[in-house]
Amino acid sequence: MRESLKWQKSSYSGAGGENCVELARRAVTTLIRESDDPHVVLATTPKRLAAFIAAAKAGAFDHLTP
Repeated sequence: MRESLKWQKSSYSGAGGENCVELARRAVTTLIRESDDPHVVLATTPKRLAAFIAAAKAGAFDHLTP
């Protein structure tokens, strides 16, 4: 039986909904996908996702953008 996940889009996605990051929860795992390629799914823990978001907000990855 295929599992039914409830994917949530960011409130920043706007009305169109394309090119959005979506999140879903499965047991103790957080799943992440890009709405324009929904078959590619990353899995992480809520703690690691929170650490990644905090690092991104702090500018830790700014050097990766042109």
